[in-house]
Amino acid sequence: MTKPYRLLFVCLGNICRSPSAENIMQHLIAEAGLSDRILCDSAGTSSYHVGSSPDRRMRAAASQRGITLQGSARQFTTADFEAFDLILAMDEDNYRNILAMDRHDRYGDKVRLMCDYAEHFRDREVPDPYYGGPDGFNYVIDLLMDACQGLLTQIQQSAEFTA
Repeated sequence: MTKPYRLLFVCLGNICRSPSAENIMQHLIAEAGLSDRILCDSAGTSSYHVGSSPDRRMRAAASQRGITLQGSARQFTTADFEAFDLILAMDEDNYRNILAMDRHDRYGDKVRLMCDYAEHFRDREVPDPYYGGPDGFNYVIDLLMDACQGLLTQIQQSAEFTA
C-alpha cells in the first residue's frame, strides 16, 4: 500500500477555520471510505491559541450540519513542509506567512488557497468569523463544506492518488 496523502489546513489561530476544514474533510473522507488513504491535520500561523479546542461558536455551526469539531490548536512549523503533501491556506495573509517560512523556495507548489477548490462559492478567501456573529460561522462552514468536497474530488482524480 502506498503512503497516505497528507493534507494540512492553515489559518491564523487554528481555532475556527482550519480545524473546521480539517474535521469537515475527515467527515467527507470517512463517507468516501478513504480514511486509510487521506490524512488531515490543521495548524495556525500564530501561537495565539496553542492547545485550545476549536471555538465554541464554530463547533455549534458545524454541529448543526452533523460535523463534530475536535483537536487542539498548534502552530505551523517548517517541518510541516516535508510532512504534508498539500498545505491549504484559508486566506492570502496565511498563504504569504506560510511561504515566508519557506526560506529556500522549495515548497511553493504544495501551498494553495482553500477557496481554489470551492465549486459553488466565488470567495477567494475563507473569511475569519472570529469577531462576528453566528451568520459568519454558518457561512464559513457552508463555504468549507463546498471547498472540501471540491478538494476531495480533485484528489480522487489526481494521478498521484490513483497511482
